[in-house]
Amino acid sequence: MASPNSDEWKSICDKFTNALHLSEVESRNDPDTEPYISKYKARNLLEEVHCSLKSIGSDDGEEDGGESVDQQQSEDAQREDLFTLGVSSDTPAGQQMAKLAAVEYYLGVNHADTEELTAGQKRLMNCMELLGKLRVSSDNVSLFIHARNKLGILFAGCGELEDAQKYLETAEIIYQKYMKEDGSPPADMSEYFASEENMLTHQDRTKKFELAYTHTMYYLAQVLTNLGQKERAAAYCHATLQRQLQLNQFNPMEWALNAATLSQYYISKGRYMEGRHCLSAATVISGLAGEVPSEAAAQESEMENEIREQLRRKRAEIARCWIKYCLNLLQDAKEAIQDDIGEFDSERQDELKRARKLKEEEEEKERKSAQLFGSEDTFDQITSQEEKVPCSYPLDFTEARAVFLSGQSHITQAKEYFLMDGFVTDHIEILQDHSALFRALAFFEEDLERRCKMHKRRVDMLEPVCNELNSQYYLMIRRQLMFELAETYNEMMDLKLTLANRQADSQSLDNHVIKKFNQLCAASAKYFQMFLDSLRSPEGKFPERLEQEVLRPALVARFRVARLYSRLISSIPSEQLENLSKSLENYKFLVQYCEDQPDAAKEVETELELSREMVGLLPLKINRLKARMAANN
Repeated sequence: MASPNSDEWKSICDKFTNALHLSEVESRNDPDTEPYISKYKARNLLEEVHCSLKSIGSDDGEEDGGESVDQQQSEDAQREDLFTLGVSSDTPAGQQMAKLAAVEYYLGVNHADTEELTAGQKRLMNCMELLGKLRVSSDNVSLFIHARNKLGILFAGCGELEDAQKYLETAEIIYQKYMKEDGSPPADMSEYFASEENMLTHQDRTKKFELAYTHTMYYLAQVLTNLGQKERAAAYCHATLQRQLQLNQFNPMEWALNAATLSQYYISKGRYMEGRHCLSAATVISGLAGEVPSEAAAQESEMENEIREQLRRKRAEIARCWIKYCLNLLQDAKEAIQDDIGEFDSERQDELKRARKLKEEEEEKERKSAQLFGSEDTFDQITSQEEKVPCSYPLDFTEARAVFLSGQSHITQAKEYFLMDGFVTDHIEILQDHSALFRALAFFEEDLERRCKMHKRRVDMLEPVCNELNSQYYLMIRRQLMFELAETYNEMMDLKLTLANRQADSQSLDNHVIKKFNQLCAASAKYFQMFLDSLRSPEGKFPERLEQEVLRPALVARFRVARLYSRLISSIPSEQLENLSKSLENYKFLVQYCEDQPDAAKEVETELELSREMVGLLPLKINRLKARMAANN
């Protein structure tokens, strides 16, 4: 082994240091025509270092036996003796193998960075084979973890997710056991080739080591997500975000966006306390990125323009996550309160209020034991942000309105960035969320007139957009809007009729009420028919077999059109006959389609049963009407 003070060893160290500088610093300025020129130079130096180490260490037991690469790969995740078996790092042989393993690691990373993945994997497996002969210690534990992290990334990129998971989980086990049994700041592998004066401080060692483990958790979160293990993935993601805050190793906007994205998982599971916490933290941490540069400043500087764009976009995306939080909270509350026919159930409301008191006590206990985000500087701000919106179900209109107003404020923020001009799809999705917020709030409103006005707001925001959109480019979105408008007009029609019936029986409806009812009924039928017409071929032919994604909506639209025509109020027999005939035609279509396509029946079981009844009843009603008309003539 070369002496630490020998010229030969100093030459090796200089080459290694230059290689790292080329890879980590010089490579950032490589020209587009030769994007990897610095990486290739670094590789040459690393290969020279590798050769020199091999030559000076040939008598130090380097060729001592060990497991094959294949054995190491298959058994890596099961090894429990990494800390007890193997060559000690205190011995010359152990030091030599650790240095060779480090060079193999850096060569593996170099090949991966230059998109030579097979060569990169081979080098990393060489590193693993050498590490397999060593005992984990403070001198090499960092390398043990870095090597497994990198292999986890490579295997995940190749779609070999189970292997990636094994490497990363082993890295996690190594970290946890080391911290439990030793815990001292471990050496970084770059220090193997550093002079005494260039050794890292204990603080820097700790920072690098903790960052490596943070990466382990981050990569595990990605791998578990792709494996469909969403609950575990969310836990790792949450822990990663918390560690980044604790270690002060994060980009504010990236961190905030990741926290907001994590909130959507919690929301999907009905875990609103955790979802709110993530979003509140996202809002506070995103503020650490500073103010958005003015439009004038952005016009004068390309850098300011880029900062302005990034901040505005990411904060708008966080606002959209808040919208989903408020919307889902209202919708889940609605589902919890409504009875079997979708009406407000006051008994269920009372039960939920009693249950909420107990749940709030449990949630407070959970909160105390939960992994909360924040530091001394931000914790109070996050708590203050959480207090602006509840995380328990709103159970009356006042509570629901508070959630609605919070969601609406985020709607305004999101729309400031996602304008119709430039972000058509995003802007319309935000409008649809706004409409859904009104619909959810309307459920809690007892005053039918005010409820009807809320639905009118939905029409006012969606109808102009629906009519202006070009079907050639936005057909699917336009269909969604048509269907929603049809349903909204239908809800307004039912509300108007309920209001009128409260004041008088149906025989005494005045002309104004009848006219309004018929207008709403016709508008609903119009948009259902527009939706159905959008399914026709360019020649105007309705498809013989509907695509699965539009099957139920199309058959429900037929059913609704049939029902709407039968509900139109008219005192003129010829109009009554025309309306009933159109109603029968649509009921017959639904019945016939389900007979021709039996698989479709299970999609519309309730509608099909009612349609069959109406196909039997309506002809009798039509014949009686024709008989009266003939008698009168």
